[in-house]
Amino acid sequence: MIPAMPATALTSRQASVAALRFGRLASMGAVAVLILIAGVWASWGSAQYVMLTKGRERGTVEVARCAQDVCSGPYTPLSHGSQARGRVDIEETVAVRKGQTYTVVVKPGSADVVRSGPAGVLYSWVPMGGALLLASVVVAGGLRRTRFAWVLAGSGIALLTAAFVTI
Repeated sequence: MIPAMPATALTSRQASVAALRFGRLASMGAVAVLILIAGVWASWGSAQYVMLTKGRERGTVEVARCAQDVCSGPYTPLSHGSQARGRVDIEETVAVRKGQTYTVVVKPGSADVVRSGPAGVLYSWVPMGGALLLASVVVAGGLRRTRFAWVLAGSGIALLTAAFVTI
């Protein structure tokens, strides 16, 4: 036979369990939100130039050579007020190949360019796709919200797949 516990012991135990549950939800929620904010922060570094093109120099670059992590080539302007340049630099990634011509946007005050168009937009948001996948694991495991985790994971997979297909 189990001895009966006083009513105050039972309510204090329930309060402790509720406090621990709230602490787990708050901390895992904060981690998930922090991961998503980091994904936006990492993506926005190049996405701002690709998505907000009004007043920016737009043109094309024909990649002539690649060395280490940078490719370069001559820049041909497409927008009004843009100036032709003998050499601009574009980050060498899977999205850039020697001998190809790409539409680009010039970063203000530099000779660096980023890809524009649908491929450039999707490629600039790839870090956010990774953050969505990582946050889905935290949401599923730490918050026990599996449906919302599947939505996050599906969004991340869709973004990464779309970027892969367009590049």
